[in-house]
Amino acid sequence: MTLRRTILKTMLGAGLAAVLAMPAIAQEPIRIGLILPMTGPFTSTGRQISAAVNLYVQQKGSTIAGRPVQVILRDDTGVADVTRRIAQELIVNEKVTAIAGFGLTPLALATAPLATQAKMPMVVMAAATSVVVDRSPFIVRTSQVVPQISGPFGTWIAQQGTRRVITIVSDYAPGHDVETSFSQAFREAGGQVENIRVPLQNPDFSPFLQRVADAKPEALLVFVPSGVGAQFMKQFVERGMDKTGIRLIGTGDVTDDDILNGMGDAAMGVVTAHHYSAAHPSAMNKAFVEAFARANNNMRPNFMALGGYDGMHALYEGLKKTNGQGGEALVEAMKGLSWESPRGPISIDPQTRDIIQNVYIRRVERVNGELFNVEFHTIPSVRDPSKPAR
Repeated sequence: MTLRRTILKTMLGAGLAAVLAMPAIAQEPIRIGLILPMTGPFTSTGRQISAAVNLYVQQKGSTIAGRPVQVILRDDTGVADVTRRIAQELIVNEKVTAIAGFGLTPLALATAPLATQAKMPMVVMAAATSVVVDRSPFIVRTSQVVPQISGPFGTWIAQQGTRRVITIVSDYAPGHDVETSFSQAFREAGGQVENIRVPLQNPDFSPFLQRVADAKPEALLVFVPSGVGAQFMKQFVERGMDKTGIRLIGTGDVTDDDILNGMGDAAMGVVTAHHYSAAHPSAMNKAFVEAFARANNNMRPNFMALGGYDGMHALYEGLKKTNGQGGEALVEAMKGLSWESPRGPISIDPQTRDIIQNVYIRRVERVNGELFNVEFHTIPSVRDPSKPAR
């Protein structure tokens, strides 16, 4: 009898321990690894995306499917080898449910094989080269695709009567995408174009600007990474290019909202194409800009912030569908999502896992004493033109 009581007591104790352990298992956090350049030359990108991620969690709550959400931020300094190492540590040691961020194309490309090997959902919030999503079936992008912006812009510029353009782009994959897609569209519409590439790291634009001044095109199209536009504009003005009659145009990176006010009057009238402006005229965007400023010492959100904010929305909605499960199920849950963003209506293409969104033509204007990219024309629901809808 004594032995029987001991066995029963042991069994009951083990059962009670299992029951007590169940809430602990249920409360295991959903960990999202956020990999961004928080130091180095691309700090602006990391700062904007991390601020937007924090704002989204603050607004929408830090619990999904009864489990706390934990964002683990890591600084990759903008170096691809560091990005890959951090991603591996987050996957193996931190047991994350998804990884996100990726401020530049080389950083995303370095990580893509890990995502495939580990079946790890990877939300690209910044890197914009067309090929990125092709490198892993686990990549979902919420930022932009470069040809999505520059291709339609090439067509639109030609339609305005411009016939001769020179392009200056940073010499890395997104710059090559801008150069190719803009030039192809512009030529098909009857224009002539000459292309110039400048180094990505520590660029000196002066000799290239002199070539443009000597060639005297009607317009100069510029693409530089987020945060580098101020340096370009400074050298543009120092060489007197703003007084030559050559129109400055570009993708929205060159008049990045994060640094636009510091460019001064030289930026006035610059026409760009992009998918987001802090001046986008919607009630949702106005509320977003105000909340972002309150949470970040009056910082103005730029297009990188929207990549982070909408990236978190895709993850949250996907995780709700899967009840907190990651892997292939989470990727499938994010395919086909559509929602109203502060930038306008967007969706995730279920075939390509890439973003579909409006492209806006904007002009730099002074509004209430500040410089903004003011939208005046919309090209709706643009896909990556290099991947036609199936």
